[in-house]
Amino acid sequence: MLGSSSSSSCSHHHDQQHQQDQEQLHLQSDLSPPSIYLRQLLLACARSISHSDFTAAHRIATILSSNSSPYGDSSERLIHSFTKALNLRLRLHLPHPPPLSINNDAILQSSYLTLNQITPFIRFSQLTANQAILEAINDDQHINHDIHILDFDITHGVQWPPLMQAIADRRPPPTLRITATGTNLETLRRTGDRLSKFAHSLGLRFRFFPLLLPHHTVDDVINHLSAVLLLPNEILAVNFVLYLHRLLTDRDKLLLVLKKIKSMNPKVVTLAETEANHNHPVFLSRFEEALNYYTAIFDSLEVTLPPNSRERMAVEQVWFGREIADIVMAEGENRRERHERFLSWKTMMKVAGFRNVALSPFALSQARLLLRLHYPSEGYNLDVVNDSFFLGWHNQPLFSVSSWH
Repeated sequence: MLGSSSSSSCSHHHDQQHQQDQEQLHLQSDLSPPSIYLRQLLLACARSISHSDFTAAHRIATILSSNSSPYGDSSERLIHSFTKALNLRLRLHLPHPPPLSINNDAILQSSYLTLNQITPFIRFSQLTANQAILEAINDDQHINHDIHILDFDITHGVQWPPLMQAIADRRPPPTLRITATGTNLETLRRTGDRLSKFAHSLGLRFRFFPLLLPHHTVDDVINHLSAVLLLPNEILAVNFVLYLHRLLTDRDKLLLVLKKIKSMNPKVVTLAETEANHNHPVFLSRFEEALNYYTAIFDSLEVTLPPNSRERMAVEQVWFGREIADIVMAEGENRRERHERFLSWKTMMKVAGFRNVALSPFALSQARLLLRLHYPSEGYNLDVVNDSFFLGWHNQPLFSVSSWH
C-alpha cells in the first residue's frame, strides 16, 4: 500500500514538474525567440545528463521533442537532430534499453551522393587533394613514373575521374593504379568497375585493387597495410579524405599507422578533416562544440537550398543526423566521429615524420572558383593558414585540407 501511494505522489510530482516546465517554456517563448530558448533547453538537458540526473534530462527532452521539427527553419531542424541524439543517449540508461535502429547502408550511401551534390564540403576536399597529388606527380624528375594511389575509404570513387582526366592528358600517359579500402567488397568492386570503364574511355592504362577492411579499425588498418603492393617504378600518393579521425580510438596505434605510411615513402599524403574537436572526453564539452559546429552547417544548408528541399532534409537527417547521434550518444570505443582540429593533426603528422607542403596558388584559385560557381552564397569563406586551406561558414571553420611529404 505504502509503495503505491509513494509512487502515485512521485508521479503527481513529476506531472506537476512537467506542467511547470511547459508553462515556463510558453512564458519564455513569449519573451525571447523560441529557438534561443530551445537551445538553452538543449544545453540544460545535456548538463542534466552529464550530472547523471536522467529524470530531469528526460523531462526536458520530452519538451524539446514536442517543440522541434525536421521541417522548420535551420535552428528548429538542428534542435530536432540534437534532441533525437539526446533521446538515443537517454535510452541507454533505461533498465532494458530497446535495440537501436542503425541507418540502412543504402540510405547512407545515397545521402553521401546528395551531400556531394548540394554542399561544397566533399568537392572542396577532394578537388584540393587532387591538385596537391597532381602537382606532386608532375614533378620533372618523376615524369616517366607510373602512379599508385592508396585511397582510404574510396566509397563511390567520385574523387578520381577529374584526376584521371588530367593524368590521361600527360604525354606519354603513365599507368595509374588505385588501391582502395572499404568495408564492403561488393561496393568496392562496383566502384572499381566504374573507374575502369572511365579509364578505358580516356585510353588510360588503369588497374584497381580492392583492399577490404571489414571494420575500418586501427588494428584492421595495421594488419592489412602489409598487403599493399609497392612497385619500384611508381610514385605513391596516399589519400586520407575525411577518414583518419575514425582511427583516433587509439592515438598510439594511429601514430604507428602514420609511421608505417611514412616508411612506404609516399611522394604526397593528402589529409582532409572536419575542423572541430568532437573527440573531447568530457561529454558536455563535446556537446557544446558539436552544437556550435552543426549550427554553422545547418545555416549554410538553409541559405544554399530552397525551403522544403528534400535533398537538404536527407543530408541533415541521415548524414549529419548520424554524425550528431554518434558524437552525442556514444562513449568510449563505440564512437566513430572523433573529429579533431588541424593543429592536432599537424602535431601527429610531424611526430610521424611528415612535413607540411604548401598548397599552390593555383589550388587556391581553383577552390575559390568552385565556391563561386556552385555555391554563390556570401557565407562561405576560404582561409589559408599554416600552408593549409580552411573552408568556413562566416566565422566558423568547417573543414581543413593539407598536403604532406
